[in-house]
Amino acid sequence: MARRRTTASDPELTTTLASGRRAHFMREGNGWVLVVDGTPQSEVNLLEPTELSFGYIRHMGHVLDLAFTPRQPLTAVHLGAGAMTIPRYLDATRPGSRQQVIELERDLIDFVRKVAPLPTHAAIRVRYGDAREQLERLPGGLQGAVDAVVVDVFAGAQTPPQVTSLEFFGHVAKLLAPGGVALANVADGHTLSFARREVATMRQAIGPVTLISDPAVFKGRRFGNIVVAASASPLELPGLSRLAAAGFPAASVMDDAPAREWLRGAEPFADSDAQSSPLPGRGTFQVRRD
Repeated sequence: MARRRTTASDPELTTTLASGRRAHFMREGNGWVLVVDGTPQSEVNLLEPTELSFGYIRHMGHVLDLAFTPRQPLTAVHLGAGAMTIPRYLDATRPGSRQQVIELERDLIDFVRKVAPLPTHAAIRVRYGDAREQLERLPGGLQGAVDAVVVDVFAGAQTPPQVTSLEFFGHVAKLLAPGGVALANVADGHTLSFARREVATMRQAIGPVTLISDPAVFKGRRFGNIVVAASASPLELPGLSRLAAAGFPAASVMDDAPAREWLRGAEPFADSDAQSSPLPGRGTFQVRRD
């Protein structure tokens, strides 16, 4: 019997969140794409969670693969859940990892768990509330003990200002273990004034950075995602440039030295002048609603 094609109009794949936003899962190849108010948030393949289809998520996966010994269990904190693609990836590639996920919308997590359940063995704990407030309330035992902090927080299509400042990334830095990595998804385009300030913020609060993105985004020719990896000392990521260039779309890597030149004149954000990320142009990340 042919498998019935599922669409976002199927009741079990669509929900309206308490915030009024509409969330649905859309079939894409062998995976499911979580779409919130028309903006794709993440994609997950339940049969093969190591398959990372979204470019920026794949770049984060490469950094995590290369920054730590293969199969080494990690302690990780994720700000922003989406479909929990990276937590699933770490659980599959690094069994025994202990992970905390912070998400504002409880009903979004309920929806994700219903459609795309987490593995029963996964040591993934979800905390609900504002990302910054919950970050500051994490158990004291995590201070200086977290291998990876992943910041992928969006309110609609924008990153809110409270997770862009020196004060915020100062809290992130305190969590990191020696050799730990902070990863952030930064969306910008054209003048790149927000992205440059955000990267300057992470560099001052945490340390040297490595950037991954489409070359056209780095040059301000189009809107897109820049993955920022920051650590207290320069990251050793052998083969990252090759992996980034081999993906689709192809991406380039900017190490700390050229990043300093790219950041010239950019001032870090403080709480007093923090900004939301700019809105993408119409259709930049949008998908058609079935």
